[in-house]
Amino acid sequence: MNPATIEIYHPRGVSNLGQWDIGGLKLKVYGLVADNKKVDRPMVTLAQSFVRQDVLPRVADEGDDNGMGFVIIHPGELGVSISAHWWIQGSVLCQHIYRKLYAAIEPMDTVKRPVIACVWELALINAEQEAWRRTMMKSGPSPSAYMDARADFRAA
Repeated sequence: MNPATIEIYHPRGVSNLGQWDIGGLKLKVYGLVADNKKVDRPMVTLAQSFVRQDVLPRVADEGDDNGMGFVIIHPGELGVSISAHWWIQGSVLCQHIYRKLYAAIEPMDTVKRPVIACVWELALINAEQEAWRRTMMKSGPSPSAYMDARADFRAA
């Protein structure tokens, strides 16, 4: 173990960036920011492009989607991560990630580097799992209640 790579936990700000309907996929959008970072317009544009160009084909290839999910735009300490998540088969969460170090020209290869999420993103993913279970995995699923449900904490 390399103790130099372990961070001291500090909460990060979480914001509701609205909802997107891209290619029939309804997505809740979150901003998650490290200290002295912010989600800016170019990051939002990049995230929308990522969903259109990279995520929608994966949704179609996977099939059996429920037409809903969420996006996390996360300017972190070392770079930006954009993770798109969508629900399939009523209970399975799929994910595709874009990661790029601030100093890099090209994004990281997320196939060779099988990153799932950082500890802060996992808090949002868990909140979304709970919202899905509460609103959709019952005898009368409510897509509108799922899309209205938001992470109920101010910082992850």
